[in-house]
Amino acid sequence: MQKYSLGFDIGGTKCAVILGKGEIPDKADENFILDKIRFETRQSRGWQKIVEELLSSAETLLSRNGVAASQVIGCGISCGGPLDSKKGVIMCPPNLPDWDNVPLVEMTEKRLGIKTFLQNDANACALAEWKFGAGKGTENMVFLTFGTGMGAGLILGGRLYSGTNDMAGEVGHMRLSENGPVGYGKAGSFEGFCSGGGIAKLAKQVVENKLKQGVVPSFCKAENDLEYITAKSVAEAAMNGDETAAEIYNICGEYLGRGLSVIIDILNPEAIVIGSIYERSSALLQHKMCEAIKKEALSYSADVCRILPATLGDAIGDYAALGVAFMNE
Repeated sequence: MQKYSLGFDIGGTKCAVILGKGEIPDKADENFILDKIRFETRQSRGWQKIVEELLSSAETLLSRNGVAASQVIGCGISCGGPLDSKKGVIMCPPNLPDWDNVPLVEMTEKRLGIKTFLQNDANACALAEWKFGAGKGTENMVFLTFGTGMGAGLILGGRLYSGTNDMAGEVGHMRLSENGPVGYGKAGSFEGFCSGGGIAKLAKQVVENKLKQGVVPSFCKAENDLEYITAKSVAEAAMNGDETAAEIYNICGEYLGRGLSVIIDILNPEAIVIGSIYERSSALLQHKMCEAIKKEALSYSADVCRILPATLGDAIGDYAALGVAFMNE
C-alpha cells in the first residue's frame, strides 16, 4: 500500500496544507510534494475558522488524491512558538495573538484520524534541512533561521533536541557585545547583529554617523531615508561595491562568526546550516565570519564543522511541515 505524509505550515500571513510522499527522498525533490492548498491566514476571523480551513483543506487534499487516512504515516504541524510539542498545544505566538492554548494536535487527530506532531518553525526547518537538505546524513547538526529573527533548531545524536520545555535553540538571545543593535529584547544580542531587523538597525546607526561625516552611501542619500533601509537594500548595495554597505555586512559577518563559535564550542556539530539571509548573501559574510571562528572557536571542533547555506529555499516551509510528519519514523 502506498504511503503518504501530510503537513500544515501555519504563519501569520499565509498557511499551507501539503500532501507528500510517505518515504524520505535521497535529496530534495519537487516530486516529493504531491499537492498543496495555500490560503491567507486572515487572523481577524479568529483561530477557530483558520483551524477549520486547515482541516477542511486537508480533507480536500486527501479526497482529490484518493488517499485514505490509513495511508498517511503522519501529519506534521510547523508553527511559530511558544508551543508545547509534547501536549500538542499552540500557546499564543506573537504572529497568531488569539491562538491561546489551542490543542491543535488533538483536534487534527480527532478529525482526520492521523497521528499528528507539532513543532515550532525553527525546529521544523531543522528537521527539513536534516532530512531533505544540506544537513542530510549528519548526526549532529544545527540549523539557524537568520531571517526576521535568529533562532536555532538542534539535531543532536540523530534526534531533534527541543529542551525541557521546548525552549532549546533560542540562540538569538545570546549577548555577544555590551553595545549593539537590539534584538530579542537585548542590545548586542546575536539576533541584534544577525537578523533582518538587526542588520537594518545596525545599518541605520552606521549610516547616520557616515552622513554626519559627509559620506553619502548609495542606498541612503539623506537622514530622511534612514527609515527605509533594509537588510536587502544594504546587501544589494554591498554587492554593487558600496563601501559603507560592505562595512555593515563585515560587522554582521564578524558577529555571526562569534555566535557560531559559541555554538561550535558547546555542541561540537558536524554542520551548521544557515537559512534566509546567509543563503542569499553568504559571499558578503563568509570572510569575516571565518576570521572570527578561527579566532574564537576551539580548532578541534571548528575543523570538523562545516558552515553551509540552506538548500531548500522558498520550499522550506513545505518541507518543514512534512519533515515533522516523519517524527515517528
